[in-house]
Amino acid sequence: MDNGMDNMLDMYLFETNTLLEQLDGILLNAEKSKRFTVDDVNEIFRTMHTIKGSSAMMEFSSLMKIAHKTEDLFFLIRDKGVDTFDELCPESDRHMLFDIVFGAVDFMRSEIEKIESNEPLTDNIDSQLEKINDFINKITTHLNGSEAEEAAESDKNAAPTGDSKTAEKSSDALPDSSPYFVKIFFDEGCGMENLRAFLLVTQVSEFCSDFTFYPSDVETNSATSQAIIDEGFFMGFKTKEFAEKTLSVLKSQSNILSYELIENASEPEPKKEEPKEDSKTDVKPKTAPPAKTKKDAGASSSNTQVKQSLISVNLSKLDALMAIVGEIVITESMVTSSPDLVGLKLDNFTKSARQLRKLTDELQDTVMSVRMVPISGVFQKMNRIVRDMSQKLNRDTELVLIGEDTEVDKAIVDSIGDPIMHIVRNSMDHGVEENAQERIDAGKPAKAKIILKAEHTGSEVIISVEDDGRGMDTDAILQKAARNGILTKPETEYSKKEILGLLMMPGFSTNEVVTEYSGRGVGMDVVKKNIEKVGGVVSISSEFGKGSCVTLKIPLTMAIVDGMEIAVGNSTFTIPINNIRQSFKATSQEIIHNVDSTEVIKRMNEFLPVIRLHEIYNLKTDITNIEDGIVIWVESGEKSYCLFVDEILGEQQVVVKPLPTYLNPFDLKSSGISGCTILGDGNISIILDTQNLYTKVHNFN
Repeated sequence: MDNGMDNMLDMYLFETNTLLEQLDGILLNAEKSKRFTVDDVNEIFRTMHTIKGSSAMMEFSSLMKIAHKTEDLFFLIRDKGVDTFDELCPESDRHMLFDIVFGAVDFMRSEIEKIESNEPLTDNIDSQLEKINDFINKITTHLNGSEAEEAAESDKNAAPTGDSKTAEKSSDALPDSSPYFVKIFFDEGCGMENLRAFLLVTQVSEFCSDFTFYPSDVETNSATSQAIIDEGFFMGFKTKEFAEKTLSVLKSQSNILSYELIENASEPEPKKEEPKEDSKTDVKPKTAPPAKTKKDAGASSSNTQVKQSLISVNLSKLDALMAIVGEIVITESMVTSSPDLVGLKLDNFTKSARQLRKLTDELQDTVMSVRMVPISGVFQKMNRIVRDMSQKLNRDTELVLIGEDTEVDKAIVDSIGDPIMHIVRNSMDHGVEENAQERIDAGKPAKAKIILKAEHTGSEVIISVEDDGRGMDTDAILQKAARNGILTKPETEYSKKEILGLLMMPGFSTNEVVTEYSGRGVGMDVVKKNIEKVGGVVSISSEFGKGSCVTLKIPLTMAIVDGMEIAVGNSTFTIPINNIRQSFKATSQEIIHNVDSTEVIKRMNEFLPVIRLHEIYNLKTDITNIEDGIVIWVESGEKSYCLFVDEILGEQQVVVKPLPTYLNPFDLKSSGISGCTILGDGNISIILDTQNLYTKVHNFN
């Protein structure tokens, strides 16, 4: 594809994925109330109509056909009336309608995934179409009685679209006698002008049934896009009221360059013989105002649209912008920390440097805020998972969402979707009891509850998935771990937290039988790895018989972090500020020596192991006496311990750089090294991963 087609495909995928997510929300809410409202039906119809048109434009036949047939279904319901449908169709049919539409959405989503993966689309969709056709025939029987067969045959052959009546009427009557015109130009390069024009036709037809438009075949003829680009898109109205109402619709639309209301001064001509079908597209309105250039249209329009304040930007551009800001942060640090300035008294330079630092910080905060997106997109998808599993497992379960407006870096949001899905599925499969009676006998409500919650705490976001199910049997987990041979010490020495932590070991599963959702030993270990990739930690808590909770602690962003620079010998390290609890001087008398040569220090009624960095990384240093260095108390997840270092150099914002790929075979991540950063003097500082550093020391000892 060329760049133009690439951009059109990106736009198509973005718009279609957004529409499918919105559909899921509409369907789930409607299913809870056990009926569709008039607004639901209209919205689903418009959505399917949009997907049908854009898919036809992109020549994705399978998507277009399924959307078209689903559109037919909702046209029938809309045409007969939602109340009539509820009254005449049995409850089983209304329940089946939800399954039919959910199935259509799932099929379209799977086709979109194939497009994104550059895989061929499904060739044979007869079975999917047959399901919808059969349902149309079935409900037509209830709605039309004795005319069922005729109506069903008409559905198959005519395939009505929601506004096709308006469209056909408008197509035959060109706007040559309309007293009022609205002339519209779309943004240059927006693409699919013909389908955008037809979307306007669809919206206007909601409040006006008698209007004309030109070009008249925008829905089916992609060649009309060029005519719209050159001459504009015309909509003709008999009254000024409807024309002005259309202007109010245009104000809220995107990708519109300009629009204007034109009153047709000439008298309406006598109605002429309708043009033949094959020449319809070549006829232009005789009394329509002459086409103007886009420049003229934009200048003369008295109702030029105020541009929307929202735009969508490719994530790769934001990544590039963040990389540039990172380089600016590094360069600014290099300039202000230049050794050439040591000993010089430069008041003006110092003042300017402070102002530069302030602007750099503001730039960084702004760019980071641009990358922040609500976590609601991930949360809303869990509604569908709980709904499907509730039906298949026959477990009545409610999903409660809290804090779905919490914002996190886009890259992190994309990374945590699968882990959260695994946890929710585990809660449904392992946590929720198999039947309502079991819950009632345990003194619980018959309906189970899963709470998905997100909240900010400083520089990280905490996501928890809590259920009120049967909880986890630590004895059974320990026995299974022993049978699998993954225990590293006697069973009696394991604490409750350590036992629950075994659930995240590779290949561990408490299910004895493989099911559709679990039992293959893949799940929580994948969750742990994926969360650690974005710098987060996972913890599990549970009370047998009452429920469980899985908590994810994730940084808001991974690009630029506040760090504390420390020195050990000639080496410099960076510890993320959010991992540091306290730093202090210690005396020899405070150190407790264990029989295994490890050291422990008591601080605030806690006994904390002491880790000497120079010993772990085999670094040469003259500071080995505990009283000569600095002790830093760090925390990460469930781990809390102290680091002994030579000195603290100071706090600094650092740009996290990944380690070179040729170091991958050495698995430095497991050695407590998460990345590196470039300091103001040009030297490299290693960024410590306090979680894995503790694990390395534990294995080291």
